[in-house]
Amino acid sequence: MDEEATPKPKILRGFAVISPERRKEIASMGGKAVPAEKRTFSRDREKARQAGTNGGSNVPAEKRAFSTNKELAMEAGRKGGSSRNTMK
Repeated sequence: MDEEATPKPKILRGFAVISPERRKEIASMGGKAVPAEKRTFSRDREKARQAGTNGGSNVPAEKRAFSTNKELAMEAGRKGGSSRNTMK
């Protein structure tokens, strides 16, 4: 049995199966889950800025995958770039 290496068709799952309109509807629910008066960052831009600045500072440098493995970081960048190009 000599099978040729034929690519398998990609099976769509999860959100890939849902229509763009339904995905947008589901995504909008997340923003409505918490009332505006309880969303700290929407009321305090300075606090939001500080949180963004401090993002990964709680993780020790040796545990940050991209800071310790430049090849991994470059590969992720390539994948992200190619993924973004295919979505257009």
